[in-house]
Amino acid sequence: MTSPERQPLLHDLAVTLAAPTVVLSRPDGDLDAAAPGAGVHGLFHADIRALSLLRVTLRPDHAPSGEHAGKAPPAGGGGREGEAEATGEDWLPAAAVMNATDGPGRSRFVGLVQALGDAIPDPTVRVDRQRTVTPGRLTERLTVRSTATKPVHLAVRVEVAGDLVTLEHAKAGLPPRFAVEPTSELSSGAGVLRWGDQAVAVTVSAPGATPDAERSTLTWTLTVKPGENVDLLLAVEVSDTAAVVTAASPKPTWQRPEITADDRRLPALVAQSLDDLHSLRMATAESPGDTFLAAGIPWFFTLFGRDSLWAARMLLPLGTDLALGTLRTLAARQGTRTDPAAEEEPGKILHEVRRALFDDGQGLRLPPVYYGTVDATPLWICLLHDAWRWGLPADDIEPLLPALQAALGWIDSAAQAGDGFLSYIDHTGTGLANQGWKDSGDAARYADGRLAEAPLALAEVQGYAYEAALAGAALLDDFELPGAEHWRTFAARLADRFRARFWVSDQQGPYPAMALDGSGRPVDSVTSNMGHLLATGILNADESATVAARLAAPDMSDAYGLRTMSSQSGGFGPLRYHCGTVWPHDTAIAIAGLAHARHPEAAARLIEGILAAAPAFDYRLPELWGGDARADTPAPVPYPAACRPQAWSAASAIALMTALTGLEPDVPAGRLHLRPTGPLPVGALTVTGLTVAGERLDVAIGSDGRIESVSAPEGLIVEEHSDEGTRFAQRAGAVPGPLTDRDQHATRDQ
Repeated sequence: MTSPERQPLLHDLAVTLAAPTVVLSRPDGDLDAAAPGAGVHGLFHADIRALSLLRVTLRPDHAPSGEHAGKAPPAGGGGREGEAEATGEDWLPAAAVMNATDGPGRSRFVGLVQALGDAIPDPTVRVDRQRTVTPGRLTERLTVRSTATKPVHLAVRVEVAGDLVTLEHAKAGLPPRFAVEPTSELSSGAGVLRWGDQAVAVTVSAPGATPDAERSTLTWTLTVKPGENVDLLLAVEVSDTAAVVTAASPKPTWQRPEITADDRRLPALVAQSLDDLHSLRMATAESPGDTFLAAGIPWFFTLFGRDSLWAARMLLPLGTDLALGTLRTLAARQGTRTDPAAEEEPGKILHEVRRALFDDGQGLRLPPVYYGTVDATPLWICLLHDAWRWGLPADDIEPLLPALQAALGWIDSAAQAGDGFLSYIDHTGTGLANQGWKDSGDAARYADGRLAEAPLALAEVQGYAYEAALAGAALLDDFELPGAEHWRTFAARLADRFRARFWVSDQQGPYPAMALDGSGRPVDSVTSNMGHLLATGILNADESATVAARLAAPDMSDAYGLRTMSSQSGGFGPLRYHCGTVWPHDTAIAIAGLAHARHPEAAARLIEGILAAAPAFDYRLPELWGGDARADTPAPVPYPAACRPQAWSAASAIALMTALTGLEPDVPAGRLHLRPTGPLPVGALTVTGLTVAGERLDVAIGSDGRIESVSAPEGLIVEEHSDEGTRFAQRAGAVPGPLTDRDQHATRDQ
């Protein structure tokens, strides 16, 4: 297990990002990876830490402003923090009083320096920091503001350093290496420091500042008059010729919808999530035109098969461009050979991509392209199918059909090797022991808490395979390729095997086991894995109702969302990574399945849990949080090492919105299904600016769950499904108003 010393904590860090660049700092804006408890401070670019130190300090300067302007401070002015100046005064930090995100790639910090200005209780000098991150560049505007009654003479110093270590070095909790020796220069009136190696080049520039390479500082001296503001500019530029990931195209990847709801938490959550998702857009160096979402900050700031696929799938209501970029990027690296060291197999979709061997120092050693995931391949097929249903053009799908056939072939081979089920095992002993989404080493447990041993066949993966088989059959039929009937038969037989082998019972009744172990015995803990089955089709109506009841029971759902493991199971812990915590994407998948299977009360219970958690994280949902009961804690307990933002956590906001509206398009069939969840837990809901078949879609739903208006692309037949039956309306552009019996008869007459 990872010790606390080797698992840097993340929860309190200020995060500013624009993939592939991110800054992780203290709440005051400073970062110092060498400070005790600093965790994973740094400016990271494409898995390399370009900055390990960025510290702003100030000191009084008693000389008139004209005497120092543009010059270095008196002797000692570039000293390290804690060293006395010639005047006997130390460099002072600005005490943090505010930090906040300010849109994609932007953060603001406000600090006070009470030793400067008037000698009164009220602060009269403050420093505002406006941080902006764009791919490969950090810009900070430092604004010194004074309301003092006399001019304030001061020096402002920025200390910077970089150690150029890899991300896994930081993740292991190792201290920074010695900073790379900088060089300094004055260029066009700007102080400049530079450092780098054969691949990475870092340039720090500060107009008007004096550079000192020996002390690695940039220093301004200035006078701020009463009521005056003085702006100072700092810029850091990073290039990396060895990076495997790069910035996405600046062209928008999706359309941004507008959401209004009686419950204002939902629009706030969607707004922040879309900002975060925009900043997580990324591409590979080989295919810069194909955008996907990096999995999360900081550990997963790259292409991850499963994570990127789920996030793209959740964002389909905003357009199909992200799905297409994700599908293409993964298809380009689809397995072509059998390589146990990389877990590569023909047709298999990869798990993750890194710049070099990933070694966490604790026995995990992953090659740069690693295929150790059992679920990414069926999920790739499901995304292709869903994107087709949302209107991805045939011209974009056809080049991907060979990858579809190869992926289906991998499912066939994997099922034959796994006694009819998709299973996994780490062939090397240095890869991931668990290769589903719950991939920590202790994630798979029996009901008594004992660990299960691989090979394991996870319940949800069989559901994905069932869904992928039927999805593949539909695509093969539509594009006139052979094999569809084989896959329909495969799906039917898989469902029969699943029904016979996975279902177990306890004192509360039946439920699907988490997995089957290598001997075929059910891993019988009660877990959230069963929630993933609801939307796949592998369960019949009665089985779905049973699963819904288990998910809605207090042992699973009285937390701030859906627990990964029942609080009554052995091995449960509210802060165990996959054995009792709440993951928002996991909850959102269950919500979507509950809504699809027509269990609105259970869905509403979980929706309320997520919405109750969101304000505690300023609506930036982290990777996970504690599984404590809502009745026991007034807010969710943070998981201190959780990544934030995380792509599928942010995308969960869109998944919640989609579940509430019940949107299920079938563009190839010319239909748009709407199945609202009944009385909405968020009250009346209006969503405008969604995208289906490349065109705009607007939906308004009353608090009672009845559709009030729909504006859909011309030619799509809108079907409203409710407990009272199905109503139809032919939509030709914007046609507001509720669906009526007249609409129903008109459609049937056509």
